[in-house]
Amino acid sequence: MKPSKTSIENIRWSAVLRRDRNVDGQFVYAVKTTGVYCRPSCSARRALRGNVTFHASCDDAERMGYRPCKRCRPREAGIAPEQIAAVIGACRQVDESTLVPTLHLLARKSGLSPFHFQRVFKRITGLTPKAYADAKRAQRTRRALQLGTTVTEAIYEGGFNTSGRFYAASARMLGMPPSTFRSRGRGETIRFAVGECSFGSILVASTKRGLCSILLGDDPDALVRELQDSFSSAELIGGDARFERLVARVVGFVDTPGGSLDLPLDIQGTAFQKRVWDAIQTIPAGTTRTYAQIAKQIGRPRASRAVAAACGSNRIAVAIPCHRVVRSDGHLSGYRWGIERKRNLLKRESDSPATKRQR
Repeated sequence: MKPSKTSIENIRWSAVLRRDRNVDGQFVYAVKTTGVYCRPSCSARRALRGNVTFHASCDDAERMGYRPCKRCRPREAGIAPEQIAAVIGACRQVDESTLVPTLHLLARKSGLSPFHFQRVFKRITGLTPKAYADAKRAQRTRRALQLGTTVTEAIYEGGFNTSGRFYAASARMLGMPPSTFRSRGRGETIRFAVGECSFGSILVASTKRGLCSILLGDDPDALVRELQDSFSSAELIGGDARFERLVARVVGFVDTPGGSLDLPLDIQGTAFQKRVWDAIQTIPAGTTRTYAQIAKQIGRPRASRAVAAACGSNRIAVAIPCHRVVRSDGHLSGYRWGIERKRNLLKRESDSPATKRQR
């Protein structure tokens, strides 16, 4: 006896309630109140049964005027659990291998062709297998250098089989020569001074190339310790009268947001961090951008979290205005020098006469 339409719909509704991946591809369901259709396993908030209709295919749903859900993307092929497990296994293999496994080796272990495996890997992780392996290799290399190992030891710790390949990639990975990254300021002379501004205590530090730190906080001693930790091998010297004049310029800039500092910066970071910081410096005073917008601007649309991490690594407050970067919902997120300072900086910039003249 052929099952009734009501019986079929009850079975499908039960599958939707379970978010059953096993029936993905057999049908889609649409919600009248939103005009969206989804795959059965969609994690979106459940609709009321009276607002739901079922359709045999995406084409059928779209002929009725519904549009595909942006969360579950029903037109895209689903990711099978065994594919997810294969990608997890590949990531673990990359993490544990001294040398980077080839794409063909990773694909063979997953049971997929190299082309198909790469597509599945990128869909799940947002990176190609090579980009993931490169990121892990860079992470191991930076960790080794920070622990004080020699550059030669770091080459092999990072999984490079020749020094030539390491040095060819070092600028992209570290943003500076490996010896400089390892030294944490060795050979540098850094002048610094601590003062007060309208946001609390402020520390200004500079190398011969330009400002390397503008730190904000409540405890002057804590700011000095932070500088010492960041440049543990550098020679730190208290500022003289000439340097105090430079500090006064920085304090004036911080206290009156919206203007131009017009002083050279000595920006030290990885290549990715520098790209983020360069993009942030293009944000006009009195306006904001989201982490996602910055990620898209630098050509890494999936790197919103990495952009947020780069903002947190910024040591030059206000001059690299990471306070102008907010969450996608417009809310303020973490700020190295405190959310309240971030809120006050944005308000002061928005209210400043210089900003209003530029609008």
